[in-house]
Amino acid sequence: MSVNEANDTRPTLVLTGASRGIGHATVKKFSSEGWRVITCSRQAFSDKCPWPMGPEDHIQVDLSDPENLGYATQEIRKRLEANGSRLNALVNNAGISPKGPEGERLNSLSTAMHEWRTVFQVNFFAPILLARGLFEELKSTKGSVVNVTSIAGMRVHPFAGTAYATSKAALASLTREMASDFGPYGIRVNAIAPGEIDTSILSPGTEKLIEDIPLRRLGRTEEVADTIFYLCSESSSYVSGSEIHINGGQHV
Repeated sequence: MSVNEANDTRPTLVLTGASRGIGHATVKKFSSEGWRVITCSRQAFSDKCPWPMGPEDHIQVDLSDPENLGYATQEIRKRLEANGSRLNALVNNAGISPKGPEGERLNSLSTAMHEWRTVFQVNFFAPILLARGLFEELKSTKGSVVNVTSIAGMRVHPFAGTAYATSKAALASLTREMASDFGPYGIRVNAIAPGEIDTSILSPGTEKLIEDIPLRRLGRTEEVADTIFYLCSESSSYVSGSEIHINGGQHV
C-alpha cells in the first residue's frame, strides 16, 4: 500500500537522527510494530536500511540550519496530508557532540562559541521548533513527543563535551515545560536519558566505565528503542513530563 493513499491508517512516527545507533534501532522497532516511519537525518536514505517505504518516507535535513529545518517541517506536514494530517509521535533523537582536533573532549574553557551555538541549534532548538511546527498534527491524535537527552545532562561525563552536556540538560528542562504546555491539548511529552549504549560511535575507553555501572554492561540499542516505543504507545497514556534513565543504574 502506498503511503500516499488516503486510506493508510497506520500510526505515524517522525524521527530525527535515524541513520545509525539508537535511531536506526527505533525505526526497526516501530516499523516491525506496523507504524509508518518518516525519517529525518543529514544523510540521504541508505539502501542498507531494512524498513519498508524507507526512501519515500525519508527527508534529508540539516538541523543546524534554521531555514532548512523550516523547509523540512513543511515537507513533513505535506507528507502527512494524505493521512488526514495526523501524527502520532515525534522522537527528537538527533544530537551532535563536537570533539577537539585529536578527538579530545571540549570543556567549558575550550569550546568555541560558534560550536556551542551549533550544538544548541541541533540538540535544543530543533526539538521545540519541530514540535511547534507539527503541533496541529500531534494534537489531532493526542500524540506523544519523546526527547532524547543523556546521562551527560546530569553529571560531568569523561567523553561528552560541555556544549553537548548543557544542551541535553536544557532539553530535559524543556521536556518538563513542554509537558505542561502541550498537555492541555492531549499531547504527552517525555524524555529518555541513555547512558553507555553499545553503538558504532562509542568513544575509546568506554569499556572502562562498565565497572561503574551497577548492571556491569553496556546498554543495547534495542533496549532504548523499546522504551521509546513504550512512551509512544497507549501503555504510557498517563505518563508525561518524565525523564526515563536507560543506563543500567549508572546515575545512582
